[in-house]
Amino acid sequence: MSNRDGDYEIPRKKKTRKVRPDGADISSLNHISGADGTSETLKKGKGNPSKAVKKRPQSDGPKKPQADGPKRPQSDGSKKPQSGGSPAGDSIERRKNRDKAADRADGSGKKKVQGEKSSSAEGQKRRRKGEALEDPAKQRKSEDLADKPAKRRKSEDLNDTPSKQTQSGVRGEASKDYSEESQDRIGRRKRRGENWMEDNDDYKEDKMEKNSKKKKGAKIALIALGSIIGLLVLVYAGFAVYFSSHFLFFTEINGTDFSFKDVEQVEDYMKKQVSDYTLTLEESDGGKEQISGNDISIEYIAGEQLEKIMEDQDNLLWPKSIWEHPKIESKIGVKYDEAALAGVVANLKCTNPENQTPPVDARPEFQEGQFGVVPEVVGTQINTEVFNAKIAEAINGFQPTLNLSEAGCYVMPRFVSDSPEVLAAKDAMNSYLRANITYDFNPNTEVVDASVISQWVRVDGDMNVTFDEGQVRAYVQSLADKYNTKGRPRSFTTATGNVVTVEGGSYGWLIDQEAEYNALIANIQNGETVTREANYASRAASHGGSDVGSTYAEVDLSAQHIYFIQNGQVVLQSGCVTGNPNKGNATPQGVYSLAYKALDQTLRGTKKPDGTYEYETPVKYWMPFNGGIGFHDATWQPAFGGNLYQTRGSHGCVNLPYDIAGQLYNLISAGVPVVCHY
Repeated sequence: MSNRDGDYEIPRKKKTRKVRPDGADISSLNHISGADGTSETLKKGKGNPSKAVKKRPQSDGPKKPQADGPKRPQSDGSKKPQSGGSPAGDSIERRKNRDKAADRADGSGKKKVQGEKSSSAEGQKRRRKGEALEDPAKQRKSEDLADKPAKRRKSEDLNDTPSKQTQSGVRGEASKDYSEESQDRIGRRKRRGENWMEDNDDYKEDKMEKNSKKKKGAKIALIALGSIIGLLVLVYAGFAVYFSSHFLFFTEINGTDFSFKDVEQVEDYMKKQVSDYTLTLEESDGGKEQISGNDISIEYIAGEQLEKIMEDQDNLLWPKSIWEHPKIESKIGVKYDEAALAGVVANLKCTNPENQTPPVDARPEFQEGQFGVVPEVVGTQINTEVFNAKIAEAINGFQPTLNLSEAGCYVMPRFVSDSPEVLAAKDAMNSYLRANITYDFNPNTEVVDASVISQWVRVDGDMNVTFDEGQVRAYVQSLADKYNTKGRPRSFTTATGNVVTVEGGSYGWLIDQEAEYNALIANIQNGETVTREANYASRAASHGGSDVGSTYAEVDLSAQHIYFIQNGQVVLQSGCVTGNPNKGNATPQGVYSLAYKALDQTLRGTKKPDGTYEYETPVKYWMPFNGGIGFHDATWQPAFGGNLYQTRGSHGCVNLPYDIAGQLYNLISAGVPVVCHY
C-alpha cells in the first residue's frame, strides 16, 4: 500500500502456507537453519531439537514465484550497488549485517549450551545447597525483552520507505529476512528449553539418590532400635524371674535390708542374730533403754511367714521397688518368756511414775495484744496398754529399735495446735477482745477493754470458752466499793456552814451487782463498744462530793430547824418539832429520799387488839421519807423549835407550821434527798 506521499508501507506479517519442493505442506514445522548450511525442522508444539530432521540445502529447483510486485533485478549473481546512498539499499545492507551478527551470536549460543552442559554438575551442587534453579519461562521472558530493541530497530529500518521502483523487491527481501530471524530466535529458545530439561533431570536424579540414602538410614535405625528393645525385654524378663525367688530392690523387713536375698538366706541371718538380739527403746527426752534377748530367753523358730512375704511381692513389676523402697513389718518366728518380759518392763525407768510428766493440751493464750495458740506438750507419761503391746510386737517382728513417740506409747494430749476446737476457741476469745465498755460515773469513767477482758477469758477442759466468774464479779464489786454511797457515812456541809458526818439512811448510789455482772458478760460476748451507766438498785443525785446534789431538804435535829435548798440556795426555813427521844420516838439521823406526797391524810399509830389505833391524826399535807416518818402540818403544837421536842415531841415525824408545810409541799417532789443530822 502507498501512503499519501506515495511511499510504500510494509504490510504486517501474515500466516502463509509453506510447501516443500516435492509438494509437501510444511506450515506445521518449525525451520531452523544450521551454520553448516543444513536445516532442522521441528514439529510445531514439540520443541525437541533431538528429533529434528536435517536437510541439505537445495541447489536448484523451482522457486515459489512472488505473489506481487516486480522481481528484484539481478546481474550475474552480484548485487547491484546502491548509488547515492538510497534509503532502501541502506536499509537492506543494515539488515544483512544484523543477520550476520545474529548468526555469530547463534554460534556463540551453541557454545554456550555446551558450556551450560559442562556446568550441570556445578548446578547440582548449588541445588544441594538450596539455591533455586532459574525458571526457563523467566529465561525466555528475559530473551524476549533483549530482542525488543532489535525489533524496534527493524521496524524503524522497514519504515525507511524506498522508491516506488524498489518497493516490491524490498518487501520480498524483508519478508525473507524476517522469517529467517524468527527461525533463529525459535532455535535459541528450543536449545534453552533443552538445557533446562537436562538440569531438571539432574535434579530428579539427585533427589532420588537422597531418598534412597534416607530409606537406607531409616532401615538401619529400625534394626538398631529393635535390637535395643529386644535386649531390654530380655533384661526385664530376667529380673522378673530372679525376683520370683529373691526379695526386691531396697526391701526392708522389720527394719533390716534383705535386698536380693532369698528366704533361706534371711532365715540364716535370723538364726545368727537371735542369740545377740537386743531391743533398744528410744524415749522422747532422748534417753535410751534396752531389753536383752537373753533376759527373756528369746529363740528363733522357722515358719512360713517369710515364704508368704516372698509370694506377696509383685516380681513382674519389680522396677517399682527402685523408688518405692518396700518396708515390711511382720511377725518373725520367735519365742520368749512373757513373764520375764513383764518383769524387765516393770523395772524400766520410763515406766516409773516418778519419772513421768503428764501431757498438756494446746490452748489459746493472750500474747502481744491477742490470743494465740500455745502448742501441746506430749510429756513422758506412759500409756501402759499401748506400751506393752508395742514391745511384744517389736520382739515378735525381731525389730532392733522401738521409738516410743512414733509408736504412740505416751499418753497424748486431747487437743493439739491444729485441732478445730482449739482454733475455734482462739477465734471466739479474740472476738471478745473487740468489746469496749465505758462506765459513766460523772464526772468519772471506768473502762473495760482488751487488757482487762484478756484476764477474764478462759477455756475449760473441753475447749469451751468461759469467763473467770470470780474475777468478773470482783471487778463489779470494785465498782460498788468505789461508787456506792447508800448507807455509808458521808460528810455533809449544813446550811449554816458546819461540816457534819451523817450516818445511816436509805438514800445513795447502790449498784445492782448481779444485774451488772450479767450485762457486762453480754457486752463482752457480743463484742460491743458502748458507754453506759452501771445497773443500780438505788440512785442518788450526783457522783460528786455530795451525792444529794444541789436540791434537798435538811433537818437539823439538834437545832430543831428545817431548810429547803433549791439549786444550792435556801428558799425555805422554819422551826420544827421532831420525835420525842424520851419516849423512844427520836427521829433517826441519815440521808433519805422523799417517797411521795399526798393531801388530807390520817396518820395512825399501832393497831390495838380491839381494832382501834394508838392514835389517829388527820393532816392536810403529808410527805413521808423514812417509812412512816415524814413532814406534815401540826396545828396542835403551840410552838416550833427549841427544846419542845423533848416534852411535846412527835412519834418520829417532823411537825411543821401549817403554812410552812404547805410551802414545802409545793417545793419538794418524790426522790428529793432529805438529810437528817445532829
